[in-house]
Amino acid sequence: MPRSPKPEPPAGRLPTAGRRRQQLMLALATIGFAVNFWAWALLSPLGPRFKDSLQLSAFQQALLVAVPVVVGSLGRIPIGALTDRFGGRVMFPLVSAATIVPVLYLGLAGHSSLNRLLVGGFFLGIGGTAFAVGVPFVSAWFPPGRRGLAIGVFGAGMGGTAISALTTVNLVKSHGLATPFVVTAIVLACYAALAAVLLRDAPGRTVPPGTMAGRLAATVRLRVTWQASALYAVAFGGYVAFSVYLPTYLKSGYGLAQADAANRMAGFVLLAVVMRPVGGWLSDRLGPTRVLAVALAAVTLSAAVQSFAPPLAPLGTITFLTIAAALGAGSGATFALVALLAPAGKVGAVTGVVGAAGGLGGFVPPLLMGSLYGAYGSYALGLALLALIAATALAFTATAVRKAVTHGAPTAPNPA
Repeated sequence: MPRSPKPEPPAGRLPTAGRRRQQLMLALATIGFAVNFWAWALLSPLGPRFKDSLQLSAFQQALLVAVPVVVGSLGRIPIGALTDRFGGRVMFPLVSAATIVPVLYLGLAGHSSLNRLLVGGFFLGIGGTAFAVGVPFVSAWFPPGRRGLAIGVFGAGMGGTAISALTTVNLVKSHGLATPFVVTAIVLACYAALAAVLLRDAPGRTVPPGTMAGRLAATVRLRVTWQASALYAVAFGGYVAFSVYLPTYLKSGYGLAQADAANRMAGFVLLAVVMRPVGGWLSDRLGPTRVLAVALAAVTLSAAVQSFAPPLAPLGTITFLTIAAALGAGSGATFALVALLAPAGKVGAVTGVVGAAGGLGGFVPPLLMGSLYGAYGSYALGLALLALIAATALAFTATAVRKAVTHGAPTAPNPA
């Protein structure tokens, strides 16, 4: 008798070996994201120290921690497009190795003046581009119904900023200013070597045709690009802003010691990190617009309360933790939206633009908060503006984004 053909696995399901390979690639990408974000955030915990040692103004201190953010954000646009072309197997080791140079420069020679710190911080932004490598890499490994959770898990790598917050100040106190930079450089080198050996792009990955400029031009004509960019500028931008400026805020606004402020910032970051995959998982089940709406409503209310500078225990702590959870979930939901709606060959390019918007969303608030505090001695106006922006994003989500998702319109080009 002829043998019956072996049944195919259900759509979106892989044999056990295939699932293990998915999990390995997701783990490696998440580790790479965390290590590069650790490097990207090295200057933030040391901001108060540099302010005192170099006699920086509030604006100069804010500029110091914001420069890596804006460079890492804008760099995601070409890096995302290059990932579509060359794949994460090439780009992850390359970005990680390139980040070693500014890390060592800052630790060994670049911390003696503001100008040197700004130069080193500019190139430190390379580490922030790793996000635009990981999203298309992970997205290609998972079917649409599981991408929200997978990209949310990958996004938890933003917890690298918590590693920086928890270790940098303590390492400086114990072993000198160069130590956290040298340790981070060693970890980056180990990861780059590991990624070069073990990373594999998803089977069947197709290289998009055309030039990088042409692909980027097509990407910016997608509605999903601009809608997700606006939402990510609020969700992830808010997270970045708090992760780089919260130590300064807590020291100036509540009189906390540098180490205490850094530890509290680490708690903020860790909660946001935990909530990012939760936001992606909920988006797979409830839809990303619902998750975004709840998250943005929570940010609006909490920022409004915090603008009145309540006592840190307990109300201030509650508002900050609520903001952290909401921003983390909102960030996960935004990229669940991208994974659901972006054309397969343009996920990297869309991710680059959206990721840039998120990073830029984190660039302006520290500068604004520093300027407002320098002028008025209060952060109230800055937090009130955050509440207003989050409320506007909530209205946008409930109307235009919800309609676009319902009708599948975001994948269509914008009219000329």
